[in-house]
This record gives sequence, structure tokens and C-alpha cells, in this order.
Amino acid sequence: MDEIARQALAKWPNVPPHCTGWLMLDRRGQWRMRDEAAQATGAPGTAIRHEALLGFINRNYERDDDGQWFFQNGPQRVYVELAYTPWIVRLSEIDGALQLADQTGAAFEPAHAWIDDAGGILFSDDATPARVAALHDHDIDLFANHATLDDDARGGVFHWRGGADLKLQAIRRDDVEQRFGFIASPASR
Repeated sequence: MDEIARQALAKWPNVPPHCTGWLMLDRRGQWRMRDEAAQATGAPGTAIRHEALLGFINRNYERDDDGQWFFQNGPQRVYVELAYTPWIVRLSEIDGALQLADQTGAAFEPAHAWIDDAGGILFSDDATPARVAALHDHDIDLFANHATLDDDARGGVFHWRGGADLKLQAIRRDDVEQRFGFIASPASR
């Protein structure tokens, strides 16, 4: 948590402790502001483009004990609506080496690879609890160049790096939230 957020907690102890529904992480790793109209219609909201605000959200993005993701906005927790997973990763190849980076720009080191029933690719790490990240859909071609899929495309192997192969495990999209212990919609609780 940023020092500025800690100071705000001390300065404004009586601000309502949290808000829900106003911030979304979309399927492509964009933070979106959801006004009342967007919330009422189920729209994703407006993409946030302000670099300083994006940096502040990224630095203060955390998980509570219940599996809800939020960012600490001064004295208030802003709970995040997740379009799919708490992390979205981009796959790149630099000098022949594959790299994954999450929506905050931090490296993501996968221990496991998954393929969901809609063809989405997910990675999880060995943290406790495990972080799960969906691969950005623009990176599917690069992923496919480094994967060997079973004939039914429900499994296979992702050839990560340094000779490390990650077995592609099948998972139902509807099971991801429970399997990885997060809450995709704090507003619906």
C-alpha cells in the first residue's frame, strides 16, 4: 500500500469503508470506471486512461481475506468487479525467451497452465493462495506457436522456457472462481 493511502486512512477514519460496483478489471486487463448507468445496464464502463491514476490503482491492488480484490483509495476500499480473473497477462517473446507480465506490468511466473471450455488460456502460480491470470486474447497466436494441443483442444503442453513444459489442464470457465478462491463480483454479494 502506498504511504499516501496509509496517511489518508489516518486522516479520514470515518469515510465509508468501501464501495462496490464502480471499478472493473476487464478481460483485456483494462481498468474501467463504471458510473451508475453502466452499473444499471451491466456495461463495462469507461476505460481509465490517466497514467497516474492507473499507477496508483496498480500499486494498491490487493486481495482481502474473503477473496475479493480491491484497491485502497485513501481511507476507502474500492472493490473490483472482475470480468474473469483477478489478473490478466500478456505474453511476449524477447530475444527468443517467453515472458508473461500482468496488468500492473509485473512479471508473472506460471507453475500451471489451463485451458477453459471456451478456449481461454489461464496460468496460475505457486503462491498461497495461487494467483490465476487469463491470457490476453491478442496473445493467443504467440501462445499457439509455443504449445502442442491435443486433437480435441482440451489439453496439451505449453512449452514455456528453459525446456520447462507446462501441462495444459482442462477447466470449466464457471469453475475458475471457486477453484482459485476469488470473488468476481463483490457488488453482487
